[in-house]
This record gives sequence, structure tokens and C-alpha cells, in this order.
Amino acid sequence: MSKILTVSPSPHISSDLSVPKLMYGVVLSLIPAFIVTVYMFGLGALVITAVSVVSCVLAEMIIQRYIMDAPVRIRDGSAIVTGILLAFNLPSNLPWWMVVIGAVFAIGVGKMTYGGLGNNPFNPALVGRVFLLISFPVQMTSWPLPGASRFHYLDATTGATPLGFLKEALRNGQTVPEVMNQIPDHMQLFLGQMGGSMGEISALALILGFAWMLYKKIITWHIPVIMVGTIFAFTGILYLIDPTRNASPLFHILTGGVMLGAIYMATDLVTSPMTKKGMILYAAGIGVITVVIRKFGAYPEGVSFAILIMNAFVPLINKYIKPKRFGEEVKNG
Repeated sequence: MSKILTVSPSPHISSDLSVPKLMYGVVLSLIPAFIVTVYMFGLGALVITAVSVVSCVLAEMIIQRYIMDAPVRIRDGSAIVTGILLAFNLPSNLPWWMVVIGAVFAIGVGKMTYGGLGNNPFNPALVGRVFLLISFPVQMTSWPLPGASRFHYLDATTGATPLGFLKEALRNGQTVPEVMNQIPDHMQLFLGQMGGSMGEISALALILGFAWMLYKKIITWHIPVIMVGTIFAFTGILYLIDPTRNASPLFHILTGGVMLGAIYMATDLVTSPMTKKGMILYAAGIGVITVVIRKFGAYPEGVSFAILIMNAFVPLINKYIKPKRFGEEVKNG
């Protein structure tokens, strides 16, 4: 009788899914993207992923056991998911020790500082990614070309991402039609034949993972569809206004981590809103901020910053768009 109810932080979900089932379900859904990543980037992809996952798991175990003096819960799979997603947001030629720093920062600052799983306001993998981007901007924007250096790690052949190439060309006074023939076409972008962060390159593989998670009811369609739809609509308007200065909406949703962010980063159960209305508002905000950064900011992609900014608004969204209450208020009761 001393312990009738257990009140725990999110993720909360009305099904028989436990946290380990959710986390390992996400890991399974990432297999198609991982296969494409290894095929395109080879040895570097294997090294980065292994170092990131091991570092995240060890960092969480050490912090829980020796700093927090709490039970070690690395078997729930959340540190593994963070490690894989952090790796997917990195170039495949990043030095291993930078990956370790990013993993420790993601777990230590992005997750455990707030009390661990369920208490972190920001996506830990994106916290680690943005920390590395600010700390090591040269190494974090050196992108190996797909298929060019499968058996090389640090000395891989590099080139610009499609978004980076286009942004630089526009700065130099060229128009979109003049440079599009120097960028992979839409089908190549859809399949993953472009430079970029390891896990963002293949929209096809990421959509397969999305379908798996929908089938297993790990996530709902609201955030990915609304976020991608908002980016498509916003960039479509810009394209109609001036197609010589703005790329097509299809180009935008296939590049720069939009699919990876929409399916895996923005849908984090802990850092996204609880209600469907809240999810729609949150996802639309990410889409708008992403396009604003791409169009007017210094960074060519913008998805990571947009998600972290909207993560900060989630408590406010949850406060004003609350789930339906059980029962009814009794007037004059």
C-alpha cells in the first residue's frame, strides 16, 4: 500500500511497448540507412558508428554508476540509439577522438545533466552534433564523396554537399539553372549518391525505416509528414517567385538532412509534444525555421538548429495544447 502509483517521465505511450522495445525497434529501422551508409562510405562509416555507439554507452554507464550513484540502465538501448544517430549526423572521415568528445557531450550534457532518459529537453544526438560543428567547423564540414574512398578513413576524397555547392554558387552570382547540371539529379539524391552526413544521404533507406516504425507504432506520421510538407510548401513558394535564385522543393527535401531529421531526430518521444495538435505546430515550426536558415542564414542546411530551437518550445506547447482530460468537471459540485 506504500507504493500504489509510479509516476515516471516521458516517453509515455499507450501500448505494450516498453522503452527497450521502442529503442531496439528504432535500431532495427535504421538498418537500411546503415547499409547504404557503409556501401557509400565504407571503412569510415564502420569506424565512426562503432566509436560513437561504444562511447555513448560507456559514458552513460560511467555517469550513472560513479557520478549519479544510480542504477545502470544502458540495457534499455537509449544510449545505443543516441550513438547511432550521432554517427549518422557526422562526416565519415571525422577523427575518432572528436567522435568520442561528441558522444560524451551528447550523453553528459545533452542527457544525464537533466536526470537521464525522459528528462532531457533537447535531442542528445543533435546536442553532440552541434557542439562538434561549433568546436571543429573545418572537420565537421569536410564531406567524403560517396563511393570514392570506401577503403580509406581519414584520407578520404572530399567534396561539397549539394546544398553547400549551391549556396556557394549563388554567392558567386551564378543562378540555380546554371549549376544544377553539376549537382546529382533528384533520383541520385533519393538513392543516396551525394556527399553529406553519413546517415542523411539516402531518402529511400530512411523512408523504409519510417514505414517500419509506423508499422510497429513506434512513431506517428504527424511530425515527419508536417515537417517535410512545410519545407516543400515554403520552398515551393520561393521557387515560384524566383526559380533562378531558389532550388526546387524536391531538391530541398532530399538534401541537407531533412528526411533524417524529420523521421528520427524531430520525433524523439522525450523532446517532442504529447498531443497531435502540438506535434503539427512543432513540426511546422521546424520546417519554417529550416527554410529561413537555408535562405537567409550562413549555414546551408539548418535542420539541426531548427529542431533544437523547437525542442525548447515543447514545454510551452505542451502547456497550452494539453491532452484531453478524462472525466468531466462537476459544476457546483
